[in-house]
Amino acid sequence: MASEASAPPSRSEKLIQDAVIRLAGDSQDGIQSIGAFLARLAGRSAQEVMTYMTIPATISGGPSIFQVRMGTGEVLSAGDEADFLVAFYQHSHDEHVSHLKEGGVLLYDSDHVELDESDTRFLKVGVPIASLTVEALGGSTREKGKNLFTLGLLSRIFQLDVEKLRRIFKERFGGKSEDILRNANLAFDAGYSYPIDNVLDRYYSFQTPDESGEPQVTMDGNTAITLGLITGGVRYGSGYPITPWSTIMEMLRSQLPKYGGLFVQAEDELAAVSMAIGFAYSGRLAVTGSSGPGISLKMEALGWATMAEIPLIVVNIQRGGPSTGLPTNVEQSDLMQAIYGSHGDCPRVVLAAQNVKDCFYTALEACSIAREYSVPVFILSDMSMASRIEAFDEPDLENLIVEPSLDLEDRPEGYKPYDLERITRHAPPGTWIEGGKFPQVTGLEHDETGHPSANPEMHVKMMNKRRDKIRKLADSLPPSKVFGDQEGDTLLVGWGSTWGPIRETVIRARSNGEKMGHLQIRYLNPLPNDLEEIFNRYKNIVVVEMNHEGLYGYGQLASMLRALTCNPGIRSLAKTDGLTFKIREILKGVQERVQ
Repeated sequence: MASEASAPPSRSEKLIQDAVIRLAGDSQDGIQSIGAFLARLAGRSAQEVMTYMTIPATISGGPSIFQVRMGTGEVLSAGDEADFLVAFYQHSHDEHVSHLKEGGVLLYDSDHVELDESDTRFLKVGVPIASLTVEALGGSTREKGKNLFTLGLLSRIFQLDVEKLRRIFKERFGGKSEDILRNANLAFDAGYSYPIDNVLDRYYSFQTPDESGEPQVTMDGNTAITLGLITGGVRYGSGYPITPWSTIMEMLRSQLPKYGGLFVQAEDELAAVSMAIGFAYSGRLAVTGSSGPGISLKMEALGWATMAEIPLIVVNIQRGGPSTGLPTNVEQSDLMQAIYGSHGDCPRVVLAAQNVKDCFYTALEACSIAREYSVPVFILSDMSMASRIEAFDEPDLENLIVEPSLDLEDRPEGYKPYDLERITRHAPPGTWIEGGKFPQVTGLEHDETGHPSANPEMHVKMMNKRRDKIRKLADSLPPSKVFGDQEGDTLLVGWGSTWGPIRETVIRARSNGEKMGHLQIRYLNPLPNDLEEIFNRYKNIVVVEMNHEGLYGYGQLASMLRALTCNPGIRSLAKTDGLTFKIREILKGVQERVQ
């Protein structure tokens, strides 16, 4: 990438394919902004990018990290180890230096960090970041702006495209006062012009990316879900704030009115789901969402929605549990809740997005399924994907967008929305019904017209009706795709955000001569019909997921797959430390379980 000033000729330039940059500081230092700027620059430069962040759960803030992996090769995970560590404080260094690979670069704020000079594992670059930022912006700013000073340092080290960065600054700060944008550029310029070549013996440059392909967009998972919902025709919804769902709610609240819709922030989770059901009852596809604790509160109403066969989207951005648990850490422990959480036999659809791009397309598909099968559809994501930034090809919105309309076509006399011979089709309020006898929508068991019925035979028929449409969906699912070896020693199975680390694990294992495949399951209820046949082609099936192995040694998806297939080769690799899987963790775990 081009820079505003060329590197001094006395310094060598190292060409690299990708780099993992770990930024460690406190939540109020703006390190998330540095990472976001780098990620967006990569996306606009036709590079691959993936980020990972942790933020404190307390209002007062605390230690935080943002890790960016960017480059011209395929980026499937945020990286096991960092090539570059930026440490703003002593605790940042002490807690994260173990994540820096040997021979990596340690860039630290010499105003706040003291090093053990006898440690020669890394190239150490000390810069008085705090004091130089104050000097550049004036004493009244204290250290505010040191994130952009640091971004300037990194831009010089990596020879980044500064003009593109300035355009991103303008987009980010342009709506605010001119002073904010000016100070941002001042801090960045001070960092960029720092004589880093006095302490760093080389500059780094990414291999030139191929920019001939489709234009890219760069966003996090929650943004992708929101845009997928809007593209899929959702115009109404209701929710209540909770980390990490809240950003979807805030975006829907600001965007849906632009499309003639409405999103209501309710007084609690019970009201939120009930309002969303009300929107759906009126004939509009609607959305509600939360994280695990909020989904628990919605469950009684979701049982009503299943009984009444209401098309509804339910988004669950999972976090560590139970109870308040680890609200800013990642976990995949709500799978059983999504499938079985309500009282009674309550069949519904559950989908899991596998990366940020798939968040968009999973939301789009959920809208289509909810309409076609008149059923609540869960979208499962998690904390890591909610905040993770990735770049992907811009969707063809012109051909994908659904313009919703009310089906107010006249219904014949004796219209049966719950006709046993077809999938339920409601008549929205206001629809003309010949003969004037209107059907009902109720949480009570009912007959084909929706009127309450306690007839035992009718109850069985309606239970089968609600079940069979889920089976019909299973019959329509595309064949499951296995990456890597199509048969052999080991098949790694995952769901959700484990996709990238598992895929990278399989690539690494196969490069070492191992026969290994990877299957990521997007459809969790119903499960695909071809899983048993696929599993029979492998000696060992290791299910990798971020939830607890429970009383019997199996994670939630592993338990379901064992119940479905009775395959004794299924083993479980589960964890609940609140962190995403590292490649070395999966390799070690698979080796232990296969042996």
